[in-house]
Amino acid sequence: MPTPTSNIRNFCIIAHIDHGKSTLADQFLLKSGAVSERDIKAQTLDSMDLERERGITIRMHPVTIYHKHNGQEYELNLIDTPGHVDFNYEVSRSLAACEGAILLVDAFQGVQAQTVANAFLAMDANLKLIPTLNKIDLPHARPDFVIGEMETALFTVPEEVMAVSAKSGIGIEDLMGAVIDRVPAPTGDPTAPIKALIYNSHFDTYKGVVVYVRMIDGSIKPGQRVKMMRTNREYVVTELGQFRPAPTKIDELAAGQVGYFMANIRTIDDANIGDTVTDAFNPTATAMVGYKLPKAMVYSGLYPVNNNEFEDLREALGRLRLNDSSFSFVPEVSDGLGFGFRCGFLGMLHREIIQQRLERDCELDLVQTAPNVTYEIEKTNGDVIQVHGPQDVPDGGNIKEFREPIVKISFLIPAENIGGLMGMCTERRGTFVRTEYLSKQRVILVFEMPLAEVIYDLYDKLKSFTHGYGTMDYDLVGYREADLIRLDILVHGKRVDALSIIVHRASADRRGRRVLQKLREEIDRHMFEVSLQAAIGGRIIARETIAAMKKNVTAKCYGGDISRKRKLWNKQAEGKKRMKAIGMVDVPQEAFLAVLEDD
Repeated sequence: MPTPTSNIRNFCIIAHIDHGKSTLADQFLLKSGAVSERDIKAQTLDSMDLERERGITIRMHPVTIYHKHNGQEYELNLIDTPGHVDFNYEVSRSLAACEGAILLVDAFQGVQAQTVANAFLAMDANLKLIPTLNKIDLPHARPDFVIGEMETALFTVPEEVMAVSAKSGIGIEDLMGAVIDRVPAPTGDPTAPIKALIYNSHFDTYKGVVVYVRMIDGSIKPGQRVKMMRTNREYVVTELGQFRPAPTKIDELAAGQVGYFMANIRTIDDANIGDTVTDAFNPTATAMVGYKLPKAMVYSGLYPVNNNEFEDLREALGRLRLNDSSFSFVPEVSDGLGFGFRCGFLGMLHREIIQQRLERDCELDLVQTAPNVTYEIEKTNGDVIQVHGPQDVPDGGNIKEFREPIVKISFLIPAENIGGLMGMCTERRGTFVRTEYLSKQRVILVFEMPLAEVIYDLYDKLKSFTHGYGTMDYDLVGYREADLIRLDILVHGKRVDALSIIVHRASADRRGRRVLQKLREEIDRHMFEVSLQAAIGGRIIARETIAAMKKNVTAKCYGGDISRKRKLWNKQAEGKKRMKAIGMVDVPQEAFLAVLEDD
């Protein structure tokens, strides 16, 4: 028999990265008996090797546990969520499947940028928040100070804050009791037509797509015919289950519960995240609102080092997308790197994770080009186009307005670093918005800044000059007009598309010179002089020259008339002039990589 809705609690754990979400989830599994002390291991729910190595959560992990409280048994459906800004999309999906959230804060580090961002996401979703201090047993913990910060930044009531240590197990039973007492039970009618929200999915090589659902109304049983309301496709349910934490088959999934089903679905696109599942013969009247599709923020090229591996890379990307619908890829050709794919990612960490999974799981040697963002161009004929790379930029005469993506970025830093941060943001064309003091020692600075200035090394620079205490979070505001141009690189008078970049006009000279200096170091000398030029349209703004290899043609002349030497020199000059006119410059792949690598 399914658990009655009054005894079900659906909740998630949200926090800044490294504040102890996965460790707390481990304690819940241990205290409820879902995993024995002998079988428990650190980060039990983080099943990917990369998650364990980096100590971060990359994908959401649902688990169902049972806990007795005041003489009754309750079904607790917990969703462990990522904390990094790149995986904010995973957090928003998990919130839609819950009625409550544990807001976890480190008792030493205090409120961080992602803590604030995730807390407001939960408030917008009308979730009941349970503010919780973690790591209270550490000798340097500052519980009173951090509770004051939570009250200032998150409007929490100090008396409601729970205190735990996820590592040593202090206060875990009380926190589980607070979840049962404070988080409202799901509202749903078990007798109504089926209505279930798809909040995640993954691809199983042997069983097809595994669909993660949160039941709103009705109940699903094996053998039942269900319909996806967005695509109108129908399937017969072959298996039902819950993660406890291993996948466990059950006979029925009823209103309020969280679980999974399989129905011989062969492609991940047939199970759209945010879609509504209903009964094929007795459908529900209205579909659920669903989710906004994740929007790629960073684009980068992926090329196999060996061009013979192009098809292997295509297959590997296809398999990876089955389990991660938030990245996209399309084929492209580069003059310098051959055949590859242009891929869209949610952020720089997402980009790094995808590359590592491809190289590790598929054993591919890859070249990744420098990241760039999506621009918008309004042409003189009124058309508005999306530009994912410099090769898509039309000629200057056809551009009416060049727009770039702008983000609102919140920095949470020590007060003594305010001056340094403001200087760094101003250099990157940032616009100051406001300052908020959490305490005398810590402050939130909000700027609006072009996304292109954020994605490269802003996070690393922030960590460097705040000695690791600074954190950041950003949201896309929209597109705004800017004085942007396409900077072309000419090698021996010919434009090399793979080396073109989109830059702000003010920094074009500096970027152009830097690219040419790198190329000069990488391109070998030829028998003729090679010119390297940076150009905006038809105007050359920078130049470097690779001198020709020289041969002393008069070495065999010992004295004699100067006219003999002059004749040899003239003959050599004519040969070099002819070679310069018809010669081809060999640009090695190392030169492309030197220019395209992250600065």
